Amino acid sequence: MATGERIRFFRLLRGMTQKCLGMALGFPESSAEVRISQYEKGLRSPKSDRIEQLAELLQVSPDALRVPCIDDDDKAGFLHTLFAMEDIYGLQIGKLDGELCLHFNSIDARLKFREDFHAWYAVLRRYELGEITKEEYDHWRYTYSRKQTS
Repeated sequence: MATGERIRFFRLLRGMTQKCLGMALGFPESSAEVRISQYEKGLRSPKSDRIEQLAELLQVSPDALRVPCIDDDDKAGFLHTLFAMEDIYGLQIGKLDGELCLHFNSIDARLKFREDFHAWYAVLRRYELGEITKEEYDHWRYTYSRKQTS
């Protein structure tokens, strides 16, 4: 249901009604609200081409709509995403100065994510230093694409 939750989050952020978003996607006025409601509730899952359309209308990266569920009802889903990252990228959990932290054990994974993490940190620091607004920081996050760092 994570995709539906993200659709709702960004729809509300943009001040759109379900009906307005549904009609912008091309659904008939009579069913537009119902279709978006079904997506948001996880009763239906938008196909890949629909995710692309939604992302364009909501002014976000399609990847921002395809995130794992991270709510109190599905903490296991989030952990399984981290477990998959452990298997694929060598993500490890450990302690640093007595605090739990995540790190990449593999040099290949560290190199693979280095540019992305540096870009994120640079924008976050600009926000923390008051150089950009929260809205500008959020816009960077929600429209982020790996292409930005390539």
